[in-house]
Amino acid sequence: MRIVTFASGSTGNCSLVSEGKANILIDAGISMRRTVAALAQLGLTPQDLCGVLITHEHSDHVSGLSMLIKHHGLSVFAPKPLCEELGRVKTDIKQNLEYIPEDDMLDIGGVAVSCFRTMHDAAYSVGYRFEGEHVLGFATDTGSINDELIAGLEGADIALIEANHDIAMLKNGAYPYFLKRRILAPTGHLSNDDSGILAEHLAKHGTENIILGHLSRDNNTPELALKTVSSAVSVKNVKISVAPANNMLAVEAGERLQCSI
Repeated sequence: MRIVTFASGSTGNCSLVSEGKANILIDAGISMRRTVAALAQLGLTPQDLCGVLITHEHSDHVSGLSMLIKHHGLSVFAPKPLCEELGRVKTDIKQNLEYIPEDDMLDIGGVAVSCFRTMHDAAYSVGYRFEGEHVLGFATDTGSINDELIAGLEGADIALIEANHDIAMLKNGAYPYFLKRRILAPTGHLSNDDSGILAEHLAKHGTENIILGHLSRDNNTPELALKTVSSAVSVKNVKISVAPANNMLAVEAGERLQCSI
């Protein structure tokens, strides 16, 4: 199983999970042109996709969705409450929405996909777990760590988790007070420190590759996120990498090598 992040951050989010013939897009928060170009670098076209999973309805996760559906007719998968919200804000994709059962798994291209709630100030926000020959967990946009989040990620070979901000940078930065308060809230975004706590737990439960995603452009740096989380992880031989905001990163289960494409 492999994940390739196309973009990760406040300006746009899109990733691809692949195993065998299954190619599943997570979020479509970048333009269709960028998505198609990223797929082409991997030797794929939109017709090779089994569908698109959406984590929540915020624009940095769905801004490119309508065009992608209009031109390529892909299925859009999400739990029912999120599908209902997507159908409300993007009426043009209603006919492409398919429910993921919240207490069960859905087979998508031979990969078992399940969802779990994340703590974010969206109408409905989820992470995803992919089970095939390997297991991959994906969770960004969560202001706190709860039991459901841990259960969704625990035991994954690869886990992409949020490391949105450095607390000191955020508190001392130029953001208005209301926005700082929103980000720091239990339904905001995970700090580097909290991401380190989560990474340590996952590493102790067998996760070998941890990817830090959704970094703030203004309140974090890749170097700081990597340093903070790495210092919190005591388990040896765990590989920690940072998903770039606008470039591609590929990570494959069972391999120690991470590569930017």
